[in-house]
Amino acid sequence: MFRSLAVTVFVSMLALVSWPALSQSLPVHVDPDARDDLFSAGEIPALRFLTTDDFPPFNYTDAGGRLVGFHVDLANAICVRLSARCTIQAWPWDRVQDALADNQGDALLAGLDINETSAARFDFSRIYMQLPARFVVRRADAAGFDASAVAGSIAVAANTPHAELAATAYPSAEIVDFPSEFAALEALSAGEVDLVFADAARASFWLNENPDCCSFAGEAYFRPDIFGDGLAVAVPAGLDNVRVAINWALVRLQREGRLDELYLRWFPVSFY
Repeated sequence: MFRSLAVTVFVSMLALVSWPALSQSLPVHVDPDARDDLFSAGEIPALRFLTTDDFPPFNYTDAGGRLVGFHVDLANAICVRLSARCTIQAWPWDRVQDALADNQGDALLAGLDINETSAARFDFSRIYMQLPARFVVRRADAAGFDASAVAGSIAVAANTPHAELAATAYPSAEIVDFPSEFAALEALSAGEVDLVFADAARASFWLNENPDCCSFAGEAYFRPDIFGDGLAVAVPAGLDNVRVAINWALVRLQREGRLDELYLRWFPVSFY
């Protein structure tokens, strides 16, 4: 589901990646105090990562034809931390899962949802990024925002978990459906609705392009039961040495601040 933002935000991302990092809240999804997996650096001499080239800002081909993005940088950081040789190969989305299942790669970094179907085929690393929901309001309304007293019209992307949660949590509000988060946000900018409740990552891309209009308000809503567990690295089922190695690297990258650096580089408008 989350991968659906890819094509929509590609044009926005051409501007986003050049913005300087701003002061913001940073995610901590790999517990830096987690019990260490039993692994010694050097046990994995090489890692073959699979990804796609159509999922900006996570993994995509830039104007120069280079494969870039948060996932590309993360794969390289994992390999450096493991002292492993690293290859990253892009596949079409409709073939990349089969490629991983056929052992044409050791790990998949491409925004694959963790669900019953994918869990039956693959094992997953620790979560390295959760995907919360957020309210977006016009800047003039941000200072006095109170999530417990939300009223008026709430714009949502139709037929999404965010729309369902907004309708359940705020029965006295008017829930206004739009075909996408971006259409809802444009309606907010035009003064047609009072708030937007949306996937925070998608909203952050729009806010990056419209900083004078609107902003996040209130806290991030973390509901794995509704919005999914988040993003993790998929590995072929039973490839425990690779899964453990990646977990080992992720914990250390969190402790050392490297995950923060990557997040700040690719997400200058924090969605946390």
